[in-house]
Amino acid sequence: MTILVLIFFLVIYFSCKSSVNKKTHNKPPNILILLADDLGYGDLSCYGSQSIETPNLDALASQGMRFTRFYAGSAVCSPSRACLLTGNFPLRVNATRHFDDKEMHLPIETVTLPEILKQNGYTTGHIGKWHLGGLRPMDFEGRLNNKRALPGPQQHGFDYYLANIEGEPIRSMLINDRKLYREGGKYLVENDHRLPENDEHWTVIKANKAIELVNKWNNETNPYYLQIWFDVPHTPYEPAPEPHLSKYQALGCEGDQLYFRSMVSHMDEQIGRIIQSLKETGQFENTIILFSSDNGPAFQGNPGPFKGGKTDLHEGGIRVPAFWVWKGHIQENSHSFEIGHFVDVFPTICEIANIDISKSKIDGQSILPVLTLDQKIKNRTLLWQMDLYQHFQNQGEKPKPYSTMVAMKGEWKMLADSLKAVELFNLAQDHREIYNLLGTEKTIEDSLSQSIARFIAEPKLNCCK
Repeated sequence: MTILVLIFFLVIYFSCKSSVNKKTHNKPPNILILLADDLGYGDLSCYGSQSIETPNLDALASQGMRFTRFYAGSAVCSPSRACLLTGNFPLRVNATRHFDDKEMHLPIETVTLPEILKQNGYTTGHIGKWHLGGLRPMDFEGRLNNKRALPGPQQHGFDYYLANIEGEPIRSMLINDRKLYREGGKYLVENDHRLPENDEHWTVIKANKAIELVNKWNNETNPYYLQIWFDVPHTPYEPAPEPHLSKYQALGCEGDQLYFRSMVSHMDEQIGRIIQSLKETGQFENTIILFSSDNGPAFQGNPGPFKGGKTDLHEGGIRVPAFWVWKGHIQENSHSFEIGHFVDVFPTICEIANIDISKSKIDGQSILPVLTLDQKIKNRTLLWQMDLYQHFQNQGEKPKPYSTMVAMKGEWKMLADSLKAVELFNLAQDHREIYNLLGTEKTIEDSLSQSIARFIAEPKLNCCK
């Protein structure tokens, strides 16, 4: 009798499980983008870190494809985020530096990935740092009262958003007083409405809301696109909740480096909670996940084997950790040496969602063949342009000569100050950018210089109007 009862419950269990999976897999894939802030190529243990433990991200990376050459859209925040959302190099909207929390914003005319997905039946959500304008109180309150306001997340295609208030003096106060993470929950805005104060840690708040949304949206017929943009490990360096702080104290770590390591481990824990929720609700197999960082590491971060860091266009400032996971489609524990870039996220996701964007003018190309078939993709020229930051936001002195532009094609990378080439490297032979080959490869130099000149001359929208 006991055996018959056990068999009965097993049949019910697997029938229910099959029903959940069938319901989930009838929908187009959900999309989850996890973006760290100022996380370096060498700050995850799955990318070689010997100082920070990131078991959840390591486990997630092992279930998909890890890139060795994946590039952010810029060496600073706002331009890189604009690049990811639009599939275009940041100069297309004149985003050449981080936005100032005043009038700078992503132009309303830009076509964004969530807009396209929303038009094709996706529910769209943003959680966390935005830094693309329109989240000052005068903006979100103005939108509610039909007054002048800069566009925010909802004007760029998001059905839902949760973020910090991003305006003066609040953001500066939180950063200068080192309270962004521990008291950031007191300054939240959700869908243009100010929320009551929340005493929880800002990183935990993000994860809690993400779990709430994916559980809610799992019961709806539409697939969803959700981006969770963490502030971690951007300054201010603050002690993360236990056990993360004590773990590194026991190793003799102290000061800002202690806080930095604890923050990364805490983010790793929260991402683990989100992924576990996807698995428990049967969504993991039908969700494509991208993890990356908006630029190279700042002050306490680790650029890995590369020169430079945040605010610098050498590899340390723009080459970032990145891995894609899509169970049953992307081979587990795989690696790619192909070049990926933030501009490629837009077309890749649209191809996965079976959305035709052939008439769209974007700089990226789909890397789905790389992800699912391990194929090579067409060689193309990638471009970066940003204002000169003489203050280097990493350790040591900023590498010289200074540069404001990069043109890269395959293994060849040219750095320029405006239109004047200053360095040329063959990254296949010199990934640390030690040996400047400028003056030895005239054909390559001329080709990359022409690409820069054409790029500079092309029409642009304006992020400042």
